Amino acid sequence: MAETWLVVGLGNPGPRYELTRHNVGQLVVDELAGRRGESFKAHKANARVVETWLRPGGPKLILAKPNTFMNVSGGPVAGLVKFYGIEPDHVVVVHDELDIPFDTIKLKTGGGHGGHNGVRDVAKALDPGKFARVRVGIGRPAGRQDPADWVLDPFGATERKNLPILVGDAADAVEQLVAEGLLAAQQKHHAPRV
Repeated sequence: MAETWLVVGLGNPGPRYELTRHNVGQLVVDELAGRRGESFKAHKANARVVETWLRPGGPKLILAKPNTFMNVSGGPVAGLVKFYGIEPDHVVVVHDELDIPFDTIKLKTGGGHGGHNGVRDVAKALDPGKFARVRVGIGRPAGRQDPADWVLDPFGATERKNLPILVGDAADAVEQLVAEGLLAAQQKHHAPRV
């Protein structure tokens, strides 16, 4: 039996949030599904899923977007883990990260949630030291804007021009993480762009 990976894109449901900074994780999972010509379908774990493959004969991918708001993502993720019988070390959570500059991707396993309520809730539902995270940098707001408002704002005009590249790079990072492991993905995606 092929190994199975669960890749979860965190975000908020509904059209109001689709292109906000907080939903970049879901944009990445959309990109992964689009590369495979797949569409999301409703799942009883309160999520939308695509069952596909990394490549023919390669690992199976369960791409998922919880139907819940960001801060209660743990329930759907735990439900999917149980339904598909996936070990926490085969779970990849893709999410926005305030503490990383826009247009930057970092990967890690374990560590704190850094105030990210979606990651906090998933960590409560799973072993926080086991699942991998693809952290997509959105940067912090300039001036005095509340970060809670910043993450719920749509990407700015300049960001929107580079967003397809950022989302594509994050999708590449997920694919490399599954295919080659965390260290190989970190070595490629943490290196400065040339």
